[in-house]
Amino acid sequence: MSFGGGIGGGFGGAPGGFGRPAAPGLPFAGIPSELQDGVDRLLADEPEYAEPDVVFSPNGSESDLKRLSLWHLLTKYPGMLGLAAVLVVVIAVASQTGPKLTEYAINNGMVPGHENFAVVVAMAAAYLIFILATALAQRFQVQVTGRLAAWVMNDLRVKVFAHLQRLSLGFFTEEKAGVVMSRMTSDIENLQQLLQDGLSQLAIQGLTMVVITAVLFATDVRLAAITVLLIIPALVLASLWFKRASERGYDKVRDGIASVLADLSESLHGVRIVTAHNRQRHNVIHHRNVVGEYRDANNYTAHVNAVYGPGTQLLGVLGQAALLAIGGSMVLHHTLSIGALVAFFLYLNRFFQPIQLLVQQYNSYQQGQASVNKLRDLIDTEPEVREAIDAVTLPAIEGAITFDHVSFGYDPHRLVIEEVDLTVAPGETVAFVGPTGAGKSTLAKLVTRFYDPTSGRVLIDDFDLRDVTMFSLRSQLGVVPQEPFLFAGTIGDNIAFARPDASDDEIHEAVDKVGLTDVIARMPDGLDTVVHERGQTLSSGERQLIALARAFLAHPRVLVLDEATSNLDLQSETKIESALDALLENRTAILIAHRLSTAMRADRIVVVDEGRIIEVGTHDELVDAGGRYAEMYSTWIRQSDLVEHEPSTSYSTVESAEYLSSTTVNE
Repeated sequence: MSFGGGIGGGFGGAPGGFGRPAAPGLPFAGIPSELQDGVDRLLADEPEYAEPDVVFSPNGSESDLKRLSLWHLLTKYPGMLGLAAVLVVVIAVASQTGPKLTEYAINNGMVPGHENFAVVVAMAAAYLIFILATALAQRFQVQVTGRLAAWVMNDLRVKVFAHLQRLSLGFFTEEKAGVVMSRMTSDIENLQQLLQDGLSQLAIQGLTMVVITAVLFATDVRLAAITVLLIIPALVLASLWFKRASERGYDKVRDGIASVLADLSESLHGVRIVTAHNRQRHNVIHHRNVVGEYRDANNYTAHVNAVYGPGTQLLGVLGQAALLAIGGSMVLHHTLSIGALVAFFLYLNRFFQPIQLLVQQYNSYQQGQASVNKLRDLIDTEPEVREAIDAVTLPAIEGAITFDHVSFGYDPHRLVIEEVDLTVAPGETVAFVGPTGAGKSTLAKLVTRFYDPTSGRVLIDDFDLRDVTMFSLRSQLGVVPQEPFLFAGTIGDNIAFARPDASDDEIHEAVDKVGLTDVIARMPDGLDTVVHERGQTLSSGERQLIALARAFLAHPRVLVLDEATSNLDLQSETKIESALDALLENRTAILIAHRLSTAMRADRIVVVDEGRIIEVGTHDELVDAGGRYAEMYSTWIRQSDLVEHEPSTSYSTVESAEYLSSTTVNE
C-alpha cells in the first residue's frame, strides 16, 4: 500500500492532501518520464514471488509440538543429511590412505638390494590422487553442511519467533526482553556454528579415529592392543570429566550473556530516566558486575579447556614414547618390519591429531548443546491462554459482554479480581473507575482474552471466550492502550496495522475521525513519514492519535480504551471525544477512566475497588447515592474551586481547564 507521493499516489504530497505541497514545476507523484524506461527494465527482470504459505496456529502445529533436538532439526532434510554423511565417510577414509601407501612403498620399493623406484612413484601418485579426492570431498562437504545449516537455522528462527507470538502476555511480563533476545541471537548463532562446521568435524574426526584404530589392529595387533589398553581408558576418563565440567560452564555462559543483554536492553530503553536521575555511574557499576559474572563463567570454561587440551596431549606423548620403545624392540627382534613400524607411528600421530581436534569441536558442541537446552526450555514453555481444540468461529457479534462470577489472579494464590458479576448491553459504553491497582485494566484484559479467568466465565453474546477462536474474537475487538506502541515503518503503515488491505479512502476517513489531519499536514512526508523506534520522534499525544486511528480503521464491534485520552491536550481531547461519540454509536465500549470528565460521558459507571465492583450506575445516580463515586466527584469539585479562586494562580483559562480535565479519580 502506498501512502505518499510515490507510485500510486496517496495522501502525502498530493494536491489537497496532508503532505507539503510539491515544488513548482515538479510532479507531485508518479515516475518522471525520463526514468520510465529504466524502471520498466528493472521490473522486467524482477522475479515473481509466490505468496507465503505460512499458517499460524495459536496452539502450534504437530511439528511445532515436537521436542526440540539437534536430530529433529537435521532429519527434516534427510537428502542433504545423507549426502553430508557420505562425504564425511569419503573424507575420513581417503585422508587415511597415506601411511598405508608409505608402508607399501618402504617394504616393496626401498628394501636394500630390492629397490624398485617404480613402486615408489606409483605409491606417490596414488597418494596425490587420494589427497585430491579428499580436498574435493571437503569442498562439497563444506557446501552441503553450510546449506543444511542455513536451512535448519531458518526453520529454527521462524519456529522460535512463531512460538514467541504464541505465548501469553504473562510470559513477557515475567521474562526480561534481553533474555528473550539472547535466545534469538547469541543462542541461535552458537547453534549455527555447530551445525555449519562443528557436527561435520565431530563426525569426520570420530570416524577417522575408528578408521585409524582398525588400521592399527590390521598393522600389528600387539601394538594396537597396547595403544587401546594404555591410552584409550585415560582419554575416556578425561573426556567424561570434560563433558560434565564443560556442560556446567557453558550453561553459566549462556545465562551470563542473557543477563548482559537483558541489562543492556533495560538501560537503553530507560536511557531518558537514567539521564534525568543521574544514574549513569550506578548503571555502569551494575553492568560491570553483570559482565563480571559473564567473564567468570568464560574463565571457568577456559580453565576446563586448558586442563583437558594439554592433558590429552601429554597422554599422547607418553603413549608414543612407550610404543616407540616397544615397537623398536620388535623391529630389532625381527617380529615387525620397519615399514610397518613407520606406518604404525604415522597412524598413531594421526590418531592423536583427531583427539586434539575433537577437543576443539567438542568445545563448540557443548556451547551449541547449551544453546539447544536454552531454546528447548523456551519452546517447551506453554501458553497460559490456549485455544480450545474444538473452538468455534465467533460470528458477527452485537457486543453484549457478561462477567459471570469472575475471579482472577496473575498469581493464582493472590486474586486481584474476586466474584465480579456484570452485564454490558450491546452498544453500551461503560466506564471503570477506581484507585490504582483496583483491577480496572485487568477486567479489560479478560475481555480481550489476554488472560483467562481463574474461575468464572467471560462471555460475549453468550459465547464463552474460551470456546471461540482467538482470531475471530480479536478481529471484532479494538484495543487502545494508555501507552501506544508504534512499529517501525510509516505513519500510514501504523494506522493500517490491523487492516493492511485498507483503501486510501478508509485511511483518510480514520485520519479525519480522530482529528489527525492537522498533525499529518505538519509531517515532512505526510502519511509516508517514517516513524522511528517506538515513535520517539512524535509527541505522546500524536502517538495516541495514531493508535486511535488504528483502532477506528479496524471497525471493531467492541472497543476497549485503557485511558486512551490521558496523554492528550484539551483541544485534542475535545476532538477525540467528539469522534468517540460518532464511533461508539451502536458499538459496545469499555473505558478505563482516570479522568472524571471521561467517565461522565459513559452510559454507566462501574466503581472498582480491591478487585470488587462496589457501585454501578449513571453519573447522576452515583452522585445521589453518596457513595465512593460521590466522594471522588466531591474531591474533583473542590479542586475545581481551588483552581478557579486561587489568587496567586497564573494559569490561563485553557491551562485551568486542562488541569481540571486531568484531575484523576485516584485523588
